[in-house]
Amino acid sequence: MTGFLCATCGQTHDSIPMCLGAPAPELWFSVPEAEREARAELSSDQCVIDGQHFFILGRILLPVVDGDDSFVWLAWVSLSEANFMRSCELWESEGREAEPAFFGWLQSALPGYAPGTLSLKTNVQTMPLGQRPLITLEPTDHPLAMEQREGITMARVQQIAEAAFHG
Repeated sequence: MTGFLCATCGQTHDSIPMCLGAPAPELWFSVPEAEREARAELSSDQCVIDGQHFFILGRILLPVVDGDDSFVWLAWVSLSEANFMRSCELWESEGREAEPAFFGWLQSALPGYAPGTLSLKTNVQTMPLGQRPLITLEPTDHPLAMEQREGITMARVQQIAEAAFHG
């Protein structure tokens, strides 16, 4: 699917994204901008706030039942300090995918879900070098967890894109 007519704004968008995500963990946005440099470190993959809140960026895969690829949410997960440090130790290590999954809490408010997605329980599996960690949600009846287990349609991908584009 290349483009789509947006039900929210009535415009045609050039393409339907198969990957969307949050630029930073939600806690990042609560730190006043003037204090961020002193209190927080944010890279493309990791974030530490006040030396006591530790986050990594991973992928939530939603199988697309009527498509060729999965839809991917890039999302931030909080880890314990020990698990964050262990993930850092393994960051450039071959075979790191053999490490047991880390428990984490989802820390990205993904649009288009009610109830919201903050603080859902997850497991974060380190993947081979060059791949972001894989986030698996606890198997609950939350819509995001159900979509991860059961898959979504391209029509749902369009709904997600509309929610992401237009809040």
